[in-house]
Amino acid sequence: MTDNTISSAVIIGAGIFGVSTGVQLARRGIRVTILNDGPPANGASGRSLSWLNSARMRSEPYHHLRMAGIDRYRTLAARFPDADWLRFDGGLTWDADDARNEIDAAFRYEVSLAYDAQWLPAAAVAGVTSGIDARAITRQGAIFNPGEGWVDLPTLIGLLLKEFSALGGVLVTEQGAARVLVEGGRAVGAETAKGGRFLANAVVLATGPAVPRMAAENGQTIGDGTPVALLVQTRPLAHPLRAVLNTPRVAVRPAPGGSFSLDADWAADEGVRLRADGGYHIDEAVVDALLTEAAKVMEGNPKLEVASIGVGGKPIPGDGEPVVGALKAIPGYYVAFSHSGATLGLIVGELLAHEIATGAEHPMLATFRPERFASR
Repeated sequence: MTDNTISSAVIIGAGIFGVSTGVQLARRGIRVTILNDGPPANGASGRSLSWLNSARMRSEPYHHLRMAGIDRYRTLAARFPDADWLRFDGGLTWDADDARNEIDAAFRYEVSLAYDAQWLPAAAVAGVTSGIDARAITRQGAIFNPGEGWVDLPTLIGLLLKEFSALGGVLVTEQGAARVLVEGGRAVGAETAKGGRFLANAVVLATGPAVPRMAAENGQTIGDGTPVALLVQTRPLAHPLRAVLNTPRVAVRPAPGGSFSLDADWAADEGVRLRADGGYHIDEAVVDALLTEAAKVMEGNPKLEVASIGVGGKPIPGDGEPVVGALKAIPGYYVAFSHSGATLGLIVGELLAHEIATGAEHPMLATFRPERFASR
């Protein structure tokens, strides 16, 4: 039995936040049901760059939470040292050669936080990491962060769901979209589009970009800065690139099986259009341009071919900071909504489960409470 009266929970969303929270609650002996509108990882978790990092500049509480997130992945990597879905081969970033270049400021800030960072001129990059065309690196140089990595979230979610099932957790995927049930001013469960009712002491909303809209259905405000994101997965090829690259025109991340994941804000802005039926039109010319930009930063400028394309909302709160914890106006109602879902995936599940099970607020989530938006 847990430390308070919570004995059951319903989680809406089988992405990394929902599944991670579900496993943590199940470990505490709580009966958990996860509801999803399709197969697991069919939303933002399935089209995430999944770069594990706390690079560049952000608030210190957010940095500390991300570092705790990376720590949990280090523990996981020790259990699976040969995994091709979780790697810590570093990250390399550089900026455009213009007035917006912040490499020097970013490097100084990372050093001030004791974040492992090396400033390198283009000629020195090959000495620390392989597979990059140094000609693409601008004159201001690059930052190499050897402690960074990446994870394949669908694989991780599948692994966590196996444990979830073994602990008695229930995954429901065949009843369509779900909504939170609020009765007598309290969250009491969830109801699916097909009429299934799942009652519980606690409800967790972890539906990625849909969180603000769904919370608003119950009168709750969560600031929303969600853009449309485009993730291109390449066909496998033999290539020595191992680090995650974040460059002015493209981000490149190795993926299991020798493929690469690519994204860029400009590609989503220029190449994705919402159709009248709610789906997306993808401009093939923009996808081709993204492949070209990726090839330019990779050693040998390889020919890259598309294996799959993912498009949809990238969860980003209105102020850029995570939104995690109880909606205090509705007892029993919890949310998890944030950018950097991969980096935070394990730690958010752990801390949110702690709060649900014990009724005690965790200090690392103090600045990320949902109610901060209510007073704006």
